[in-house]
Formats: sequence, C-alpha cells, structure tokens
Amino acid sequence: MHKPITIISERNHTFRQRIEVNGLEDLYGDVPPVVGGDGSAPDPHDYFDIALGTCKAITVQMYAKRKEWPLEGITVKVQRDDSEERKGVYKLAVTMTFHGIDDPEQRAKLEDISHRCPIQRLMTQATVDISTFTE
Repeated sequence: MHKPITIISERNHTFRQRIEVNGLEDLYGDVPPVVGGDGSAPDPHDYFDIALGTCKAITVQMYAKRKEWPLEGITVKVQRDDSEERKGVYKLAVTMTFHGIDDPEQRAKLEDISHRCPIQRLMTQATVDISTFTE
C-alpha cells in the first residue's frame, strides 16, 4: 500500500488546495474562475490528463532506453474534449513527438508501447473502487 496523498484547503483562497505527496512541495489544485476558483493551479481534470501524458512519456522512454534506441526526448500534448462529459464521454487526443527517432518502425513501436502505459490501462480497462470515509 502507498502512503496517502493529503489534500488541504488553502486559507484565503476560494477553492485552492495544497497537495502533499511523498514529501514533494509546491503542488496545488484549483478550479478556473468560470466556476468560482482563482485559476491559480491545475484543476482536477488537468491532473487526470497530466497523469496520462506523463505516463505515456515515461513508458516510451523506459522502452527506448531498454532497447538502446536513440530517443533524445519526447513531447506529449494532451487535448481534452469534455463537451460530453455529463453524458459519460471524456475524450483525450494525444500527440507525441519522438526526438531523435527517425526510423518509422521504431516510431510506430513507441506509439504502440505508449498505449500500454499503466495509466492508460487504468483509465480504459480497470474497475476503480473508491471508498470515502469521514473522520
């Protein structure tokens, strides 16, 4: 089991939250002004999308390193379409740029590997069981 992530409401901010995870500092969450927040930090949807993009990048880098391919870096762009979220449809379009990889077969393999990242699998194949308690 992992250490818990702690979310603490920030005083003097409407909805801003301080996030404590593994001793890391300077992580915050907020919501945009259109829904009453300050827009001072990523909102929960941003973190959801960030998780996917980050996981894809790390998964690809690990694979390329293991294969000793010349991947110098990766840029991942995640575009959200949440226009039908209330109907249960949340679309994420991911564009990846592989820096240092020119071979089309290697590029195709890296894209394929990116679909196997743990977060994409969690988002698309897992059943997530959430229990909420009060103290």
